Amino acid sequence: MRTTKILPSIFLLSGGLLLSSLFVSCTKEGVNASQVSRALLDKPDSTIFAQFYDSVAIAKRDVTPDVNDAILAKGVFTIVKSNCVSASCHGGAVSPDLRSFTGIRNMVVPGNPADSKLYQLITTSDLKKAMPPITFGVDLSVTEKTIIYNWIKNGAKEYPDVEDFRPSAISLIANGCGSANCHNQATATGAWARKGLLGTLSTSDTSTFVYINPATNASTLYAQLKDPRLSIEWKAYKDSARKFFADTVANASFRVYKTFSTPVSSSSTRGPLNTYDDILFDIQYPKSIRSNSGIVYTDPVSLKGFYCKGDPLSASSSLISRIDSTILLAVPRTGIFATAHQGDMAYGDGGLSRSEIALIKAWYFSDPNIPDTWKYGPTGAGIFKYRKTGTIIKK
Repeated sequence: MRTTKILPSIFLLSGGLLLSSLFVSCTKEGVNASQVSRALLDKPDSTIFAQFYDSVAIAKRDVTPDVNDAILAKGVFTIVKSNCVSASCHGGAVSPDLRSFTGIRNMVVPGNPADSKLYQLITTSDLKKAMPPITFGVDLSVTEKTIIYNWIKNGAKEYPDVEDFRPSAISLIANGCGSANCHNQATATGAWARKGLLGTLSTSDTSTFVYINPATNASTLYAQLKDPRLSIEWKAYKDSARKFFADTVANASFRVYKTFSTPVSSSSTRGPLNTYDDILFDIQYPKSIRSNSGIVYTDPVSLKGFYCKGDPLSASSSLISRIDSTILLAVPRTGIFATAHQGDMAYGDGGLSRSEIALIKAWYFSDPNIPDTWKYGPTGAGIFKYRKTGTIIKK
């Protein structure tokens, strides 16, 4: 970055003589700097991924990194280097030197963008302070400023960790999978509502829409439960499932829905992924356990048939194995690995980019809120392995 105005500077010459020199400020005709706003007017988007370097090899990558093992994204270093570092500016001639992680980090207060000199300089509209200079006619984009903001907010680390991974990973999953006709709270509970599983409903409780498949042109009618009924029912569902799985004998009456003779529809069996809590819930209690194509338990008193299984660790699919086609899952209870990948939730790694899959994987294995059982298995022997090398992911 170059200053628009270099204030009087004092140089100490070899003979001890002090020399004061005044440089003339840069100007550009036609620019009314007082009307230029460089601030981020809205609250920065915390889901924009922020890393220092453009390439980050994730911690749980394969021995020979595969296609989904590195996050490639514009980093803080590239943004600063392309806008501020040159031989005549902050690449040596002008202090501070911004050619290294240390030099850039010295310009920030980790965790506090507002008090960080770097962030102040790229967002101020003050002609005397703005970097890059306003009169240069160049400014960082909103995304670039947000990356720097998020990087500082998350601790200004040289290498990202869960605080950087989590917002972006959750956003990718929720926005990519939680669409109205897929892993959606309102659609799943709407299917139950249409079959009378949620009691008496008024017309204001649900809405319907038709989804037309762009590939087949087939149309499907979906019902969606609306708030406040949606919030009540979906919370009750998750609370019931958590209680049941905590002790299936003592809490047998809390076995979750599926009290009907045949599955309602595919939309009712999907695990909603609209929120961080939804995603954690689906990881710990996979949808393949909470739903099934046939009755797995009949209540001896009510004689109702349930499709919900009793052991989450007998699941043969998981969120991460459904996203990443380079890994195979072992059933946690048996340790037996699948012979084929399940990565179709990312459309065979086509719906998500390689970097996005790597980012989600980096978040998954670093988030302390995901139980180790669903990372490395109940014994720690590992439940995920790479297809090409057979390397088992362990703690």
